[in-house]
Amino acid sequence: MTKLGIAGLGAIGLKVARKVDAGEVPGVTLAAVAARDVEKARAKLAGFRSPPPVVDLGELAMRADVIVECIPASSFRAVAEPVLKAGKTFMPLSVGALLDNADLVELARANDARIVVPSGAILGLDAIRAVAEGNVHSVQIITRKPPAGLEGAPMLKARGQSLEGLKEPLLLFTGSAREAAKGFPANLNVSVAVALAGIGPDRTRIEVWADPGVTRNTHTVIVKSDSSDLTMTIENIPSAENPRTGTITALSVIAALRRLTAPLIVGT
Repeated sequence: MTKLGIAGLGAIGLKVARKVDAGEVPGVTLAAVAARDVEKARAKLAGFRSPPPVVDLGELAMRADVIVECIPASSFRAVAEPVLKAGKTFMPLSVGALLDNADLVELARANDARIVVPSGAILGLDAIRAVAEGNVHSVQIITRKPPAGLEGAPMLKARGQSLEGLKEPLLLFTGSAREAAKGFPANLNVSVAVALAGIGPDRTRIEVWADPGVTRNTHTVIVKSDSSDLTMTIENIPSAENPRTGTITALSVIAALRRLTAPLIVGT
């Protein structure tokens, strides 16, 4: 059995933990979780068939083979570094934090560890990875979210900008995926995932719209290349617990865990 550790028991981590505890991910068992509020975490785990221990972030690497990170990006390295030094598999959801911790890739290589990035709330990473083996001319992502899902983002706070009462679509940002990840760290991990699969965070271009006319987090990816031109749109239903993330994100993690142990793998 592959032993799983989960950092964070929010909307994503708890859903993944429940699925694994229920035996719905063959070959994977829940070995440990880490959370800032230990007592609250234990309460959430009370109904589990086999409640795992709640441990410190650094201890996850000692107890598990695969560690899923779904905590605020400020604690990203505290989870990632011990896992990679131990030669384990690190599965981050705060993908944008990889841009500020690029040395972790070399750390993984040196210790025969792996960083596995789930697709999360985006689509088409398999096709983007494929065309990136050839010549890619451009990659653009257009993101539209309900204003509540973007309210309070660091870029908006720095501007002193509120989206309350917004009546029409408003373009908040246009620029590179690297800049977008800094300005909207809780919203645009998808842009970094696309960038890492394709032509990098500086060449991947992003538009971010606050749109009161949409009820779903919507991402359109447009790729121009020598082998294929791609136009893909995904409309994610926001999580009931956290409108900044899509319901599909936790399901993507579960699918990625299945892929680690599956006898048949479909897709590039």
